[in-house]
Amino acid sequence: MKKKSKGILICITVIALVLTGIMPMQAQAKGKTDYSAVFDADYYYSTYSDIRAVIGNDSKALLDHFVSFGMQEGRRGNAEFDVKAYMENNPDLTQILGAEDYESYYLHYISTGKAEGRSAVSGGANGNAAASEQSLIATYTTSFNPKQSRAVNIGLAASKINGTVVRPGQEFSFSDTVGPRTVENGFVMATTFVNKQEVPGLGGGICQVSSTMYAAMLQGGITATQRHAHSLPVSYIPEGMDATISAGTKDLTFTNDFDFPIVINAVVTNGKVTVSFSK
Repeated sequence: MKKKSKGILICITVIALVLTGIMPMQAQAKGKTDYSAVFDADYYYSTYSDIRAVIGNDSKALLDHFVSFGMQEGRRGNAEFDVKAYMENNPDLTQILGAEDYESYYLHYISTGKAEGRSAVSGGANGNAAASEQSLIATYTTSFNPKQSRAVNIGLAASKINGTVVRPGQEFSFSDTVGPRTVENGFVMATTFVNKQEVPGLGGGICQVSSTMYAAMLQGGITATQRHAHSLPVSYIPEGMDATISAGTKDLTFTNDFDFPIVINAVVTNGKVTVSFSK
């Protein structure tokens, strides 16, 4: 009788695994897995200063770290897949995968989740991308060379402001949110503008993020309470849409004049930085 009960239990478990796509996921994991759906080396390199300091800009080594450690630590491998959002948006999976084995969620998404159209970003509960799109206020994208050192600062600055919620009547400061541009905080030397001259400086490149944000603000009717143009023209955005940042003297700020909270999203992937405002 016990053997029969055990057999029934095994059958139920197998059926559940097949329905959720976990069996093919595990089979794929044993072979050669294509991680492109959840991993972009440039994004990973730009986002995590601790990894950058140890591994450097080596695509294969970055992928190896992501597979060996990053997934289980819940790190984001690209701008399109957030494992914690995937878990929150797909509660049916937690019944099988639990709440601690992050790696299984990455592999599930690669194997079946992406093809099923399951949501893997914040704000898209139950895969309802349309609901997320309806909340969009404005968005703007600029391009940069991911091989230049300024790309590190762009990715770091974007990660600092990403997900920031600004409540009605609250003021947002780009400089304060990004924090001090220091080596300890992961910033590197890159070209900056000082007195109409190009000079190397810590954090060079973060102004592309602030400028991209300012352009999105212009599109969304969000009025800047402080904004400064560069002393020299910049190539990544049209004239009059840039916003330079200088610690203690120049900032990009605004007050949320809407009667609802607004969310700032900033993502970097494949040599592009996108800043969006949504409600």
